[in-house]
Amino acid sequence: MRTGEPLPAVGEVLAALATGVWHWDTAAGLVTIDAETSRLLGLPAEPATLPQARARACFHPVDWNENTSIIQLSVAEDTLGEVRLRVMDERGGVLRVVRSRFRAMYDREERVYVVTGTLQEVTEPSPGTTAARSSATVTGDWRRSREAFLLDAGRALAEARSTAEVLRVAAGLSMPGFSPDGLAVFGAEGDRLKIIGHHGQQPGDEGPFSHMPLDTDYPAAEVVRTGRAVYLSSPEQYKARYPVTWPLAAHFGRQSWAFLPLTVAGRTMGAWMAAFTYPVAFTPDERSVLTTVARMLAQALSRAEAAESARELTDGLQRSMLPKLGPEIPGMRVAARYVPTGGGLQVGGDWYDMIPLPSGRLALVIGDVQGHDVRAAGLMGQLRIALRAYASEGHRPDAVLSRASRFLHGMTYDDQDPSDLRFATCLYVEVDPATGVLDIARAGHPEPAIRMTDGTVLMRRTEGGLPLGIDPDADYPTTRLTLEPGETIMVCTDGLLETGGHDLETGWQRVRSILEQDKDDDLEELADALVQAVHGPSSHHTRGPLTDRREDDIAVLLLHREGAGCACGDQPPTIPTIRRTMLTVAQAEPERVAVAREQLRELLHDWTSPDQIDSAVLLLSETLTNVLVHTDADALLLAEVHGPHTARRIRVEVTDTSDDLPHKRRPGELASSGRGLMLIELLADAWGVDPRGEGKSIWFELYEPSAETSSP
Repeated sequence: MRTGEPLPAVGEVLAALATGVWHWDTAAGLVTIDAETSRLLGLPAEPATLPQARARACFHPVDWNENTSIIQLSVAEDTLGEVRLRVMDERGGVLRVVRSRFRAMYDREERVYVVTGTLQEVTEPSPGTTAARSSATVTGDWRRSREAFLLDAGRALAEARSTAEVLRVAAGLSMPGFSPDGLAVFGAEGDRLKIIGHHGQQPGDEGPFSHMPLDTDYPAAEVVRTGRAVYLSSPEQYKARYPVTWPLAAHFGRQSWAFLPLTVAGRTMGAWMAAFTYPVAFTPDERSVLTTVARMLAQALSRAEAAESARELTDGLQRSMLPKLGPEIPGMRVAARYVPTGGGLQVGGDWYDMIPLPSGRLALVIGDVQGHDVRAAGLMGQLRIALRAYASEGHRPDAVLSRASRFLHGMTYDDQDPSDLRFATCLYVEVDPATGVLDIARAGHPEPAIRMTDGTVLMRRTEGGLPLGIDPDADYPTTRLTLEPGETIMVCTDGLLETGGHDLETGWQRVRSILEQDKDDDLEELADALVQAVHGPSSHHTRGPLTDRREDDIAVLLLHREGAGCACGDQPPTIPTIRRTMLTVAQAEPERVAVAREQLRELLHDWTSPDQIDSAVLLLSETLTNVLVHTDADALLLAEVHGPHTARRIRVEVTDTSDDLPHKRRPGELASSGRGLMLIELLADAWGVDPRGEGKSIWFELYEPSAETSSP
């Protein structure tokens, strides 16, 4: 029927039954009504064609908006629509309440509705609803309570993170004015129906409905097949429509059922059943509520399924990419932790590894590929395999990192997309378990830290090169350290330091305090304590100076060398403790004198006399500078602290390969040099020069005063 054409003669029959006919074409924006409809709307009782705005003015605005929603619902379900509306007079009062039944068609290309329906005045409640419900419909209380319910339901379903949580929320939903007694969520697995979860039934009741073929004459199966809702207001209606499966549902004693499709992105993923112990007419308002809840439930189940799939993928990636530490190392113990970043795919570019070497030694590797996405995880896996292969061939640490850098450069810089270039930082430690010697090569990675036998923690400066993958011809010099019995070395990625708004300096202070506080000899507990300091509740009380509380992957690796002299728990060390630091200062690297001063201050961080610390740093600077200025050799620093607390001595020894012995001079007032030995003689408690087979060693000692004599 087109706008403007006369209504058919059947309209006269309907008018005799006090039933009007109307036609709405949203494309033209016109509503055509017959004489009875005009009368019911408070207009002159004659056929008319009204602009859409004029027709809308006849109804309560809330009801008009509700009418629009129900038209959309009718199109979606391909069913007749029904709605109740309040007709308003010119003074804003309610003239009468009318009920409209209609059929709506939707043109998807033009995006317009064509709706034809009937209109009748309502005088009695509809079957299946109480007078109170009917009154609530007229006054608007039903709509207000429904909106509040949908807001609460949407919030609760949005917060559910797993399928079990979604089902638990769905079971606790209480509909406004009518609450289902039984719920069930069905899914499709191949050509069969499966039950994802249910509520209100006894365990085992789901048996007959599990693995039911989709072509079974059962409401849920039909909903999954067709994507259209099924409403059954009475047992008689259920039995007449589904006689084959009615005996399965009869013994539950329900009176009404609603089966709604769970649709996401146009795909029906399952069905939701709401069953009632009392008759429900399933008015348009009630259908609208059930349909909205079904849509929210489908979205929540889809999110939960995606999250569970991501967690399963993450667990699989972590299990396949992260190694198991072992076998046991004679005289040593190892512990490691990996914590993915807090959002998205829970796997990134951080990794660690322990590699047995052909020489009988072992290699500890830790690294971080740029990024927190799947590509970073894939590159990490490939780089880890490459490093393991190069190390297993017996190459030295510097050669392993050089080859790995060339490998990563070839993988990333040959890509067609220059915006997706990646690099990786890495720290490679070759360990000799028999002697505790560590050969370390570093590629742009944070420095290692060593906890000594008395709990002192020092960051050990090591030689380093560019991150892997930037320069295929980069060199990676090797630094040799010795892990003494009772000492522990920690290597980590920058996530352990920077997560929580920290920079490298403040993050290091946080980690250092944990290492120094934990006096136990249990590496696993220490590894847990380090992670808790960053991700546990205490981390929120140790905020860094940066406003952005950044999150990053965390990998940490601990290696402990067994031996006497370790302070464990409240027990004092069994032998006098020794702290030791070593450093080479080359002729071409005078800036490493500042590094030596910093390491000496860290070594003496709990020395009772600040003046002696300043003296030791000054004498060390003079001694190292003397070697660099007056010889052509490199300087080797060895600093050791011996003895129990408050009765210790610090011995600093600088060795070089020159045979020229220093001698005391008497410089003039304006001389710029020649005062080194004078300062040593003045400030040191003991000093000397020892000739060696090749070269010499200059040393000095300071003795720690007691706490009483050092206090002001």
